Amino acid sequence: MTSLLIIDDHPIVLQGCRRILQDAGVHTVLDAGDVVSGYRLYRRHNPDVVIIDLAMQGSGLGGLPLIRRIRSHDPRTRILVFSMHSDPIIVARALEAGATGYVLKDTSSEELVKAFEKVRAGTPYLSGDMAMQVALVQTGVRRNPLADLTPRELETLSLLAQGKPYGRIAEELNVSYKTVVNTCSQLKQKLGARNLPELIRVAVQLLAAASA
Repeated sequence: MTSLLIIDDHPIVLQGCRRILQDAGVHTVLDAGDVVSGYRLYRRHNPDVVIIDLAMQGSGLGGLPLIRRIRSHDPRTRILVFSMHSDPIIVARALEAGATGYVLKDTSSEELVKAFEKVRAGTPYLSGDMAMQVALVQTGVRRNPLADLTPRELETLSLLAQGKPYGRIAEELNVSYKTVVNTCSQLKQKLGARNLPELIRVAVQLLAAASA
């Protein structure tokens, strides 16, 4: 019997996924509302498939390092990303981190089940439209500044876009204040921002475009 772990900070998403996949015949469904408890459940139960949201409250795009961490523990784990982010740059980053498949949260329940079945079998899954966009990104046809950022830089950028100060970002990412300052300096260089207000403006524009 297949076991499943869902990691998402929206209770309604957890309930909806659980119901859809239980109706599809999945008997064991675990869920977690944050990255830390999700990883603990993963280590304790070693589920066959993990469904992960990329953007969880307080961790920016914290799903990316979580995918890497799970993959480093067991490269055989099947991971399906279930996210609102449709930008092919972010999709490509999730696949590079180790995701087996990627579906959007506005997808139909039928496509979610189809994606789950493919990923459970070890087959990569993207919708046809998304697959083409990701292929273009990976061949360099379309470039986006987010493509060159590290997971930590993406997390910091996301929290900056939410208007959070350095001290709060340091707390939420569990790093030092100095680390946040250094990361923001790197972001200014990579994104061509001359000062913090300009970096925040760029962050808001880029992440709004990514989730559009």
